[in-house]
Amino acid sequence: MTASTHSPGIGVVPARVGAAEADRAGSLLARDGAVVLTGLEATADAPVVAAALLLGSRLREVFPPRLRRSRDGGPVRLHADGFDVVVDIGGVPARRRDPDEDHVLIQGVEPALSGGQSFVADAYRFVERCAAADPQLHAFLTTVDVDLYGAWAGLRGLPATPRVGRHVEFTRTGRRIVRRTEGAAPLHRDPDADHVLAMLERLAESAQALERTLPRFEIAAGDVLALDNYRCWHGRDAHRGERTVRILTLRTSDAR
Repeated sequence: MTASTHSPGIGVVPARVGAAEADRAGSLLARDGAVVLTGLEATADAPVVAAALLLGSRLREVFPPRLRRSRDGGPVRLHADGFDVVVDIGGVPARRRDPDEDHVLIQGVEPALSGGQSFVADAYRFVERCAAADPQLHAFLTTVDVDLYGAWAGLRGLPATPRVGRHVEFTRTGRRIVRRTEGAAPLHRDPDADHVLAMLERLAESAQALERTLPRFEIAAGDVLALDNYRCWHGRDAHRGERTVRILTLRTSDAR
C-alpha cells in the first residue's frame, strides 16, 4: 500500500488499498478523489461490489456496466462527463447513463501488451490555478452556459432537448462539479458562439498540455480504479495489443 501522491498539485496517483480495508479506501476516495481497490477478481459483479464497499449507504443508483475492448487503441483524453442516454425496453423507458453520475469505477480485465497506462488530474486544482494563469478561460468555465452534449446531437438515445450547463457548477448539497467533455457546443443561435468555440478549443489545448505532465500508473487485472467524477478528470495512453476494462457509473446521495 502507498499513500496518494500529487505531481505539481494537479496530477494524482491513487493509493492502492485492499478490499479488506474498504473503510480506509472509502476515506481516501473522499479525500483525494481517487483510489484503487485491489484484491478483487476480474468478474462482472466486482465493480458493483467495490461500489458498495467504498460508498456504503450513500449508494443510490447503479447503471449497467459497460465492457470496453480496444485493440492498438489511441489515447483517451482527459475527461469527466456524465451522459444522458435513455432507451426503450419493452415499452418502458430505461436510463443507461445519467448526466449527474458522480462516481465512475474502472475495472482492469485484460491489460494491454504495452502502453495503456492511466492518468488522473484533480480538476478542482486545475480550475483554481486557471483563475490566476488564464482568467479568461476561468471566466468561461464558471459563467458561460453551453450545450453539454450538442456536438453529439445525432446520437440515438440522446434526448433532443439540449442539456444546458456550465463546466463548473455546484450541486444543491454544495459539491463542485468540474466537467470536461468532447460533447460541449455553443447554445443554438448563441450570439457569442465564436467565443464559445474558441474557449472550448483553449480548454482542450490546456487539458492536453496537462496530460503530458501527469504521472502514469497501471490498472492490473482485478484492480478497480474509483473516481469522484465531479472532481477528477481521467484518461489513458495509447496502447498495443488488446486491452479490456469494465466501466461502472453511478449516483450517490450527494449527486445533484
